[in-house]
Amino acid sequence: MSLATSAPHSIDRATCAALDAADPLARFRERFALPEGVVYLDGNSLGALPRATPGHVERVIAEEWGTGLIRSWNDAGWFDKPAVLGDRIAPLIGAAPGEVVLGDSTSASLFQVVTAAARIRPGRRVIISECGNFPTDLYVLESVQELLGEPGRPLERRLIDDDGPTLDEVLDGDVAVVVLTHVNYRTGRMYDMAEVTRRVHEAGALMVWDLCHSVGAVPVELNAARADFAIGCTYKYLNGGPGSPSFIWVAGRHHGVARPPLTGWHGHARPFDFTVGYEPADGITRFRVGTPQLLAVAGLEASLDLWAEVDLAELREKSLRLTELFICLVDARLAEWGIEVVTPRQSARRGSQVALRAVGTLDAGDGYALMQALIARGVIGDFRAPDLMRFGFAPLYVTHTDVWDAVAALEEILRSGSWREPRFARRGAVT
Repeated sequence: MSLATSAPHSIDRATCAALDAADPLARFRERFALPEGVVYLDGNSLGALPRATPGHVERVIAEEWGTGLIRSWNDAGWFDKPAVLGDRIAPLIGAAPGEVVLGDSTSASLFQVVTAAARIRPGRRVIISECGNFPTDLYVLESVQELLGEPGRPLERRLIDDDGPTLDEVLDGDVAVVVLTHVNYRTGRMYDMAEVTRRVHEAGALMVWDLCHSVGAVPVELNAARADFAIGCTYKYLNGGPGSPSFIWVAGRHHGVARPPLTGWHGHARPFDFTVGYEPADGITRFRVGTPQLLAVAGLEASLDLWAEVDLAELREKSLRLTELFICLVDARLAEWGIEVVTPRQSARRGSQVALRAVGTLDAGDGYALMQALIARGVIGDFRAPDLMRFGFAPLYVTHTDVWDAVAALEEILRSGSWREPRFARRGAVT
């Protein structure tokens, strides 16, 4: 069935069930520990738990730590895990073996790559980013500006925006690095990676991509796009678990010249020589800093076992079906209450999430209460200030009937007015 050619009002729950029955990825849903009665549409913030993860982490604790003790740095391959798992992430982002390594948090990894990229372009005094970038990206750039600037004169930061200025308007010969998020964390808007990278290179600058909302959601081809650096997280669509490590990608052509600012002993050419001076390792491992968080790494390792079986073309096809279905149902059933779709409708410009905004008779802030009422009914999304309700569609475990049930629940909340209950307006520390 083609959703594009179907009248929205002709789509019913039976239609969605038929789509699920024909889904080539349906077998993966049973490999996640999803709570009964919950429709989970927040995998773009924290992925669901793979059933294999607890057993794998317990084995690492009981056997590798408990029995192997310090011998497991060699016997269980602990020391090499960041590079070994980096190679397993590489096919998911269009990278080559030896180009990806696990890092610390995404913030720390972004600091590593942006500083290294700017150092490759000495004399250029400008970094470009975007107003709509995730805030930590912008905060990290402030640190890079100060670190690489002159006393009292940090590097300049120029921010593009959907309402202007555009990238072409701010690109010039002073720009060292451009830092953009491939799929926007708020709206789900996706950049044409190859085209943007080409324009950045024409200006003589280097391109850094944040893949936090891309990896495991959409096919990514970093080398085909001729990108320079990238970072991403593993706890969203990759299901590595809360606190699972980030990853760093550096194009092979930069390995000999890229100098990370954090020069820890795991990035040393011969760490167990324990020399006084730092000497960078060859290749991507120079971006390692200190001891990896091995229990968090174990959770990621279990998830990557699952991801090795995934066909990314099938993943993208289902992602687009799910988001298109959601958009069609929202248009057909929620427009009368002033709920509008913010995410681009063109499939090539959309990641694997859809954002909604309350307009018309509803106030912008009502979106928070609506989301809390929806969560209370077992449909879990999240809210991003000031006015966006976000829904993430992880194709490995979200079904078409989940989409139907989510929209039906939101329609009932709007119809009944239950979202106006005071309890739904109370703000938690995390929204």
